[in-house]
This record gives sequence, structure tokens and C-alpha cells, in this order.
Amino acid sequence: MRLFSSSPSSSSLKPNFSLFSPSQNPNQFTFKTVSTIKTLLPSTSLLSLNTPCSSKNSSSSPVLDKEAGQEDSLEANQDTFKKVLVVRRPVMDVSGEEDGGGSEVDGEIDQGDDDGLKSSAIDAGLEEFAKKIPIFEPERVESGGAQGKPLAVNLDLALYKARVLARKYLYEEAEKILQKCINFWPEDGRSYVTLGKILSKQSKKAEARAVYERGCQATQGENPYVWQCWAVLESKMGNIRRARELFDAATVADKRHIAAWHGWAVLELKQGNVKKARHLLAKGLKFCGGNEYIYQTLALLEAKANRYEQARYLFRQATKCNPKSCASWLAWAQLEVQQENNRAARLLFEKAVQASPKNRFAWHVWGVFEANIGNIDKGRKLLKIGHALNPRDPVLLQSLALLEYKHSTANLARVLFRRASELDPRHQPVWIAWGWMEWKEGNVSTARELYQRALSIDSTTESAARCLQAWGVLEQRAGNLSAARRLFRSSLNINSQSYITWMTWAALEEDQGNSVRAEEIRNLYFQQRTEVVDDASWVMGFLDVIDPALDSIKRLLNLDQGLSDKARVPLKDAETNEGAQEPLVSPSSGQNDAIDSGNRSEFDLDAFITDTLSLDPSKLDIQMQNSGNFAPKSTKSPRRMWRSQKRTAMTLPRPGI
Repeated sequence: MRLFSSSPSSSSLKPNFSLFSPSQNPNQFTFKTVSTIKTLLPSTSLLSLNTPCSSKNSSSSPVLDKEAGQEDSLEANQDTFKKVLVVRRPVMDVSGEEDGGGSEVDGEIDQGDDDGLKSSAIDAGLEEFAKKIPIFEPERVESGGAQGKPLAVNLDLALYKARVLARKYLYEEAEKILQKCINFWPEDGRSYVTLGKILSKQSKKAEARAVYERGCQATQGENPYVWQCWAVLESKMGNIRRARELFDAATVADKRHIAAWHGWAVLELKQGNVKKARHLLAKGLKFCGGNEYIYQTLALLEAKANRYEQARYLFRQATKCNPKSCASWLAWAQLEVQQENNRAARLLFEKAVQASPKNRFAWHVWGVFEANIGNIDKGRKLLKIGHALNPRDPVLLQSLALLEYKHSTANLARVLFRRASELDPRHQPVWIAWGWMEWKEGNVSTARELYQRALSIDSTTESAARCLQAWGVLEQRAGNLSAARRLFRSSLNINSQSYITWMTWAALEEDQGNSVRAEEIRNLYFQQRTEVVDDASWVMGFLDVIDPALDSIKRLLNLDQGLSDKARVPLKDAETNEGAQEPLVSPSSGQNDAIDSGNRSEFDLDAFITDTLSLDPSKLDIQMQNSGNFAPKSTKSPRRMWRSQKRTAMTLPRPGI
């Protein structure tokens, strides 16, 4: 075997050499690359190459030593040679010079061995790291960067899930989902709208306002839905000027956003600006075209102005635009109820439930209507059907409780009130109606506690004003006149347009012999009341008025109560009737319905609920009892609940094939 070796004196070599050494077998060759970083060969049997750049032996020529007979010594030194030549990659720079000494050979070999092992470990790590980095794959890099944001379809699924949780009153879980949606899709306005509405239902108005403001900033003011919801919130809080500005911003963002025009018109109607409301509604029709809610609100205005034929014409147009609009049918029915056309009203109620079989408002208003005209059993049946279809609605149970109290027993009414309060503890009318019943039963302390519970929810709403008025009547009957006066004053601070509260206070003063004070109170009412003046010469037509609002139907219909209640409620009965007005739907606070009064009903209620709703009319009472055992608010998370349902479905035995 022939090897090239350098003399020990040439210790400053920098270049690398490829050594080609044929073995004794001429057919086998070994190719090795040697790095000369501080490498000294300890074996004298290895031949060295004396490079020309050596200064000491520049005149000497390369010498080749042949050792054909020393195969054993060559094999013995082969392991040492492999250990020395560990580094497989050439190093271009070598720092420092070797002093060359026999005593430093062993240390330098160990140092070279350690450096080689460290270098190989680092090279292996870099090689693995380089495999993971897609340096030459730009498309893969872009797809990897987009993996942090879920697909857009997940937003729709998350919003649907949040709405389902909100219907079940699981507000915390819904809020967490919506916050994640806002973090992933800050430019989408639906998350802000849904979250704001959920917070408003919990009376967290400041937080809802912050959410809407954040949504307007995130969407750069181009989403009319966020502006409109924010405007409605400010309107509820009494910030009329701010609400007008926000409605204006919504119409600027999208002039075809009909809910903004309608909401703004409703705001002006509440302020008594009928002409302004008509102007806004005309713009809504101009930019958005015909709509059932536009015609419906127009019809309500005409009915309020005692132009009933025009109102019926507009209701007919509304039902033509959308025959499935339950709200239009209900509003038309309420018009006929006011006109005491009970047969036509019943036909319209039937149309309403056929248009929307599970609509809780339709069953509720129809049931109250039947109870008010003396059909107690049918009214009770309709309310039970509505409860079977909407077991989480407290209003149906509230009306049913008052019906049972009037025509059955107070204990049954208490059970229904308790179940309604468990379904939605923040529903003020339930506590107010329950307190009124306890007061009628002589439980004054219990009634006070229930009234206090209602006010603790929110002391700034119209329901709170009614609660304060009913509480004032209680204190008046109990002889606490100073407390009654304070409660009446607090009620009027919230709603200064309440005719019943003003007249009840005046009656209190007159009963105490203060006729002058009573007259002053009556004069104050007429001085501060909002006059709603409508122009009777206004030309009716399609292109002149209002626009729709899904959430404003109830508020719109409440507009009819103001002056009409004056003529119907006697002064002496005002203090006794006000407490019970809240739970039941008044004739003017329903929705819409329509049909000619000459038609005769062929509607079979039992067949309809059996075929369409899969309900057994004979088992409505059993379903009421079963719904009473239903836990109103489960502590189990919906995710675990859905998983448990999946597991249950998986464990069920499969039918044989």
C-alpha cells in the first residue's frame, strides 16, 4: 500500500488533499478525504508528503517508502487513522500556527477529535433543520401562513352555534364563541351585531355600546347593520340625539338598508314627529322598494289616524308581498280586534299560525284574544300549544298564570310564575305580574319583595316605570302616602307620558282632600305630554311611507296605547288594573292579520297541530308537566352535551340487517 505523508516539520499546511490509495487487491480502491486541521499522524508507518511550501525542507524531494511486508502493522494502525480523519467536510480557514512539539501531540489529537465530533453533530442538526424549511417552495410557505386562520365557513357555523346558545340562555358560552369570531374575522360585522344583542339582553348596555363602537371601527364605518343596532341601543337608553346621528350614519353607509330607515322613522314616531317619520319611510320605499314591513307600519299609522279602510288596504298589500309574514297577519288581526270584528280577527289569527306555525307571538296573542272575549278553555288551549312549541318562553307561562289565577286557583298560578321566572330570571314583567297577584291575595310583604326583584334587574325601562306605579298603588292602599308619592314621581321620571300614573297620583291627592294639588298634577300632564299630530290630508299610496323593522313591531304597536287607554280605563280602576296590564297583551300590542269579515272559518285546530306540528291535543297537560321538570339552565357545557349525545347514539344497538 502506498501512502503520502508529510514530514512533522511541515506543520502549517492549510489545503486539503484527496488521498487515493490502492489496496493490495488491485480491484478494490478506497477514496478518502483528509482534513489537515491540526492533524498529526502518530504512526511512523504512514508515508508523508513533504509539501513545497515547507520552509525547512524546501530542497528535499518527495520520498516514497514501500512496506509490502508489514500488512499487520498497517491493519493495526487503520483504526487510529479513521479516528483522526473524522471530519468529512473541508474547512477553509485555520487560525493560528502550530508550535510543533512532541509533547503536545496527544493533546492536539484529542482536541481535533472533539472538534470533529462537535462539527459533525452541528452539521447533522443543520441538515435536519434545512429539510424542514421550504426554501425553494414559495407556494407551500403561503399555505402554511394561512393555516393560522380558519376557513370562512367556520364563521357561519360559529355564529349559528352562538345564536342557538343564546336562545337557551347560555350567554357566557355564546360570548366566548363570538369573541373568537371577532379575533379571527375582525372585518365581519355579524359577530359584533350578535354579541351586542346578547349583551343588551343581559342589560349590559355599556358593554354592548363598546362592542358596536369597536365594530364600526373594525369595519371602517361601511357596515350599516352595526350602525343601526348601535342606534337602536342608544334609542333605548334615551340618547335620542345620538341615535339620530347613528341612524344617519347607517343610511350613509348603505342607502338601501331598509331597517335603518324604518328604525329612524320609529324613533321619530315615538318623539311625535309624524311628518318626519313619513318622510323617512318614503325614502325607505324609494331606495328599497316595497316590503311587507313598510306596508305594515303604514297601515298602523293609518289605523292610528282612524283611517281604517286605508289601513286595511295597506295590510292587504303587506300580505301580498309576503303571504308568510306572520307579523303582518297579526297586526291586521289587532286592527279588527279594536274594531270588535271578532270573526274577522279570528280568521286572521288562523292565517297567522298557518304562516308561521311555531311563532310564539301568534299563539300568545290569539290565546289572550280568546280569553278576553270569554272563550277561556280555547284561550288556555292556545297558550298551552304555544308553550309546547316554545318551552323556553316565559311570556306564555306568564299569561297562562294570570289566566289560571283569574279562572282557577292562586296556587296553580304561583307554580306557573315560578317556572317562568326560572326560565328567564331577567324578565321583569314576570316578577311584576307575580307581585301584583300576591298583592291581590293580601301578601303585601311578598309583593314588595317581588317588585324589588323586578327593579333590581333594570330600573330605567318602561317595565320598571309600570312596576313603580303598581308599587305606589300598593303603598297607597297600605296607608304609606309619602312612599306612594315618591314611587309615582320615580315612575314619571322614567316615563312621563304615562296617563295612568298621572291620573292615579291625582286621584291620591284628591282622596286626601288636596283638590288644588290634584288639579295641578292634571295640568302638568297636559302641559308636558307629547302631542302627536298627523296630517289627515296626506295622500295615501305605495310610494309614501314606512319601512320594515323585524325587532320594532312590539314597540310600534305600543304607540297605540298612549291616548286610546285614556278613554277606556276609568280613573278609579286605574290603580287596580295597571299591575296586570304588563303580562297580558293588550288589544293594541299584537301584530298583524288579514281576511275579509264575510268569510267563514274552516280551520280545524286539532287537525292542524296534529298534522303540521305532531302534537297530540289530548296530551297538552302532560307536556306541560314534563316541561316543568326541565332544568332551565344546565351547568353542563353544550360541547359535552353534544358529545354525550353522540356517544349515546353510538352505543344504541343497531337493528339487524
